[in-house]
Amino acid sequence: MFNFLPIVGTIVDKVADIIDQTVEDKDLANKIKSQIQLTILTKEYDQIAKELEAKRDIIVSEAKSESWITRNWRPITMLTFVGLITADWLGFTAPNLTPELKMKLFDIIQIGLGGYVVGRTVEKVAPNIKEIFKR
Repeated sequence: MFNFLPIVGTIVDKVADIIDQTVEDKDLANKIKSQIQLTILTKEYDQIAKELEAKRDIIVSEAKSESWITRNWRPITMLTFVGLITADWLGFTAPNLTPELKMKLFDIIQIGLGGYVVGRTVEKVAPNIKEIFKR
């Protein structure tokens, strides 16, 4: 997915400059700018939340599947990558495991574990953040 945030940030900066130039009441100008930023942040948050919910739904449906392989392919994959890295650290290096491939495996492990931790954190914190945006 393309990240529009830098473009939106540039546009918001330009709009803020225009507001500063055209609105004489500085308190009103700041209120307008804050409302614009809040609206953009809320929309960005909603988009991220939808993406996380979709990913969560996929993982939950896999976990609830009647098929053993569907329920367990992610853990098996992660354990395989962890096993390859651990074996390498213990000196049991596979002949085809290049340093670049080792780093890619390690990146996958970090993403897999990080995705789980971040996903769970967002799942727990999201309702609080949403409540803050509603105020």
